[in-house]
Amino acid sequence: MTTYISILRGINVGGNKKIKMDVLREMYTSLGYADVKTYIQSGNIIFRTSKTDATIIQKEIKSGILLAFGFDVPVLILTVQDIRNALKNNPYIHDSSKDPAFIHLTFLSQDPEKFIIENLSSNNYSPDEFIYSGKTIYLYCPIGYGNTKLTNNFFENKLKVSATTRNLRTCNELLHLSEEL
Repeated sequence: MTTYISILRGINVGGNKKIKMDVLREMYTSLGYADVKTYIQSGNIIFRTSKTDATIIQKEIKSGILLAFGFDVPVLILTVQDIRNALKNNPYIHDSSKDPAFIHLTFLSQDPEKFIIENLSSNNYSPDEFIYSGKTIYLYCPIGYGNTKLTNNFFENKLKVSATTRNLRTCNELLHLSEEL
């Protein structure tokens, strides 16, 4: 069986799209997933399955949430290796001038078109900055993610892909929990 991490976008934020984690774990189990764990209340779910097609898994979870809770939620499916690689390739982590508390990773549903990311990268978003690599955008927001223009909506609108962001601490914990399974 393979361990996956699903990252849900926009649940339990500002009182919208509320899902209790115990009910969410039950829903995943009802879909046939095993060893289901959640991490904090913002839609980070670690689970195991013998299924190998991430697109099918994503569709099952998306449909399950719609059926069980009555709303549509973007779902990104990552493998343990995806998280490990994203953390290993983080360009900010070895920069001593960057406070790790202000590092975030935005995961994209697919690679954006190259010319779009090049145009976006040529703009100045100071004091915030980002570096794109593969299906991950590394963010450094020194005055906090709550104060940046570089949000999920910003990247989705500009890049025409789904996106969801987690802070560095959450990404490290998701890796740790997924490696424990």
